[in-house]
Amino acid sequence: MEPSIADDEAAPQGGIAYVICSMSDIPSQRARGFQLMQVAEDGTEQPFNIVVVRWGRQVFGYLNVCPHDKVNLDWERNQFLDPNGIRLMCGKHGALFELGTGVCLDGPCKGKSLTPVALSVIDNDICVTGVTLAEEEDDDEDEAEITSCSDEGGGV
Repeated sequence: MEPSIADDEAAPQGGIAYVICSMSDIPSQRARGFQLMQVAEDGTEQPFNIVVVRWGRQVFGYLNVCPHDKVNLDWERNQFLDPNGIRLMCGKHGALFELGTGVCLDGPCKGKSLTPVALSVIDNDICVTGVTLAEEEDDDEDEAEITSCSDEGGGV
């Protein structure tokens, strides 16, 4: 699916919502990582790696960073959930995080939390809100298109 920008009434406070995938791209009770680029306040572009968890019609987003050692959570590409499929798990240390809150329930960072990422579901698309994602000018037309909004494969 080609990522795009959606201006919609469902976007928080009239902000921009960046479509990253369709709800159907992440099966229910699964998680998927996305490697995006964010525009910082100084105008530079920085990696913005996130994990999106879908549970029925609910979606939860977090930075893909363990608060204990600042490593990615996925122990293999897009492997974010514990063996029971009910908690996010750090592949390096085994820390377990509650899906809906990001709070660490067990492991070396117990009591700390994952950094939440604001998401909205607009017209059945999962959108990132509250940040500015990097855009690239199209050479043929002067329209902006997100090209750095790529994912790294399917769900777990």
